[in-house]
Amino acid sequence: MEKEIMIKSTTGLHASLAAKVVHTASKYAVDIELHYGDKVVDLKSILGLMSLAIPYGTNVRIVAKGNRAEEAIKDVASILG
Repeated sequence: MEKEIMIKSTTGLHASLAAKVVHTASKYAVDIELHYGDKVVDLKSILGLMSLAIPYGTNVRIVAKGNRAEEAIKDVASILG
């Protein structure tokens, strides 16, 4: 399952937003990733997310696999987009 969203935080994907995403993604026993350009990072990895430095208005894809993939994507998307 996947969903494309736009980063709506005017400061982009900053540290506190990344921490919220990791905290939310970690609640689910699913494999969940963020696809940005040719890069893919685990949404449960704060360092992975911070390394992307995604700016405001950028489209990204959230991809998840597992029993609660749809719910996990919905929760993460609500934070990022």
